[in-house]
Amino acid sequence: MFKNLVLISFISLPLASENLLDIYNEALDNDPQYKSSEYSLLAGKEFVVQGRAGLLPNVTLSGSTNWNEYYQFDELQSAYNNNSVTARLTQPLFRLDSWFNFKRSKKLTDASEADFAYEQQNLIIRTVEKYFGVLRAIDNLNAAVSEEKAIKKQLDQIQQRFEVGLSAITEVQEAQLAYDLSVAAKIRSEGALFNAREELNSLIGREIFSIDSLKADIVPENPNPTTKQEWVDIALKNNYRLQASVLRRDASQDSARSSASEHLPKINIVGTESESNTNQYSYEGFEDFGFQAPSETQRKNYSLSLSIPISQGGAVNSRRRQAYAEYNRAVEETLFAQRTVIQEVRSGFSNVITLGANLKAQKQAVVSANSALEATRVGYEVGTRNIVDLLQAEKNLYTAEKNLANAKYDYLLSQLNLELAAGTLSPQSINEINGYLN
Repeated sequence: MFKNLVLISFISLPLASENLLDIYNEALDNDPQYKSSEYSLLAGKEFVVQGRAGLLPNVTLSGSTNWNEYYQFDELQSAYNNNSVTARLTQPLFRLDSWFNFKRSKKLTDASEADFAYEQQNLIIRTVEKYFGVLRAIDNLNAAVSEEKAIKKQLDQIQQRFEVGLSAITEVQEAQLAYDLSVAAKIRSEGALFNAREELNSLIGREIFSIDSLKADIVPENPNPTTKQEWVDIALKNNYRLQASVLRRDASQDSARSSASEHLPKINIVGTESESNTNQYSYEGFEDFGFQAPSETQRKNYSLSLSIPISQGGAVNSRRRQAYAEYNRAVEETLFAQRTVIQEVRSGFSNVITLGANLKAQKQAVVSANSALEATRVGYEVGTRNIVDLLQAEKNLYTAEKNLANAKYDYLLSQLNLELAAGTLSPQSINEINGYLN
């Protein structure tokens, strides 16, 4: 089954091949994790609306209607209907608790925007990782298939030499073992390719049949700026996770200030208008019916209200202590986030340099492995090397090729991860990597 899947990926060239940019654009519309972050942003934008509401006028309208009957000696004497409508407007005039809550809501909305910005960058990383995951698996499978064919060829030759008495049975057994191991390695590579494809499919919710491969020549470069401290300074200003943590810390401080303000006086401007009317009926027996003219009243009241909390059983002080404890916790979490960002940037900077040097070394390792294989093959033919040496040289070559392929992906991902830690990652990075594909 896996073998057929592999053949499709190589043979079905007439199908339109999809590149990294195509898949990223589709992920923007179909990745559930990214879409979830969009709704989180929409929810976060409501914080500031709700916080502002505590400073704006509050208008309520209420009404009622009542039917009343008066009985004497079980006889209805009178009945009346009363209708009332009341409008009440309250405008906060001095409410420090509401003011600090409004400032808190603005910071929470800004934090939601920072979270979404990070998820936008994270989608770039996840897309490239899954895309490269498929390319890694294809390269590893290609190396495994080539290794299997090469060892099979050696096995066939040794069996022929054994049949004419030119090789020992141990050489045949050694070659058979190497071949069996190569078959097992190829099967594992087929399974890895299937899993990698499914991971990429899950990103956009459909099956991808063919993708562009990475060009052979990638020249590693050192990071620019050229020092760790410059990258750290950039990250402290631009890392979105750190920005979100700082904003939530400040929002927690405003929340604590709001709780501490609950014991202060609260002053509101209150305006009330009410209107009521009464329709009264009187009865003198069943045949004598009287109706009085409706009575209407209107009232208007404007006031300046002052309330001072005196005691709520210690609840106000408890909420204040709790809020400041949560603020102190947020301070420590922000410090942890800052140190994490610094560590990620420093490690990312070193990884780019290290993996760039590794890429250069792996290129040279492939050249050396080819030379070593040719020398070992000649040595085997003249009798100075045995079959174990030859099989090991074959394995070394294909291992070097796999390592070179992985080194390319590791190096490119290290650049993206450094930019993510610094907060400078953008879709332009997708375009740049897409230029390496064909």
